[in-house]
Amino acid sequence: MTGHLYIVTAPSGAGKTTLVRLLLENDPGIRVSVSDTTRAARAGERDGIEYHFVGVPEFLDKVRDGAFIEWAEVHGNYYGTSRSGIETALHAGQDVILEIDWQGAQQVRRLFPAAIGVFILPPSVDELERRLCARATDTAGTIARRVAAAREEMRHVGEFDYVIINDDLQRALQDLLAVVVAARLCYADQRQRHSILFSALL
Repeated sequence: MTGHLYIVTAPSGAGKTTLVRLLLENDPGIRVSVSDTTRAARAGERDGIEYHFVGVPEFLDKVRDGAFIEWAEVHGNYYGTSRSGIETALHAGQDVILEIDWQGAQQVRRLFPAAIGVFILPPSVDELERRLCARATDTAGTIARRVAAAREEMRHVGEFDYVIINDDLQRALQDLLAVVVAARLCYADQRQRHSILFSALL
């Protein structure tokens, strides 16, 4: 049985990374795709865990080789998702989740039209800005640019199948888990997973 591909997108500060981490802790049947990036690792990030940290020349070589199903430049850094890694996992029946921006989501949907898109929204722009400030990792100018970029990103929310408003982390997590469970309960999956039962009943 082919696994499901989930695309999770959100503006910076909406809580996407935290929600995906909690999802992985609560559902062992899903794995996150580790993207390549040219940005420097932040404190506590490990190569091969949060990202594959690569140099710009290596990244551009991969672009030329067609190694990515999607790639983009975001805030001056490159990000890309390995095509072979995704295809191998899905063909093995593994559910995979991608944390990418709306542009990357458009690229992925062209190759994987059955991908399930989830957009995480903050409860307000003011709360988004407060969360970015609380990180204490960016300058005021960088935060202002991120908020402006967030407004543009959120205009693409209508391109996604599901929308989760992250005003309460635990409720948002339950919403995300519900999306995953619902996908697994679709008719095609259930019939394949329980073929003997279906043959007996129908």
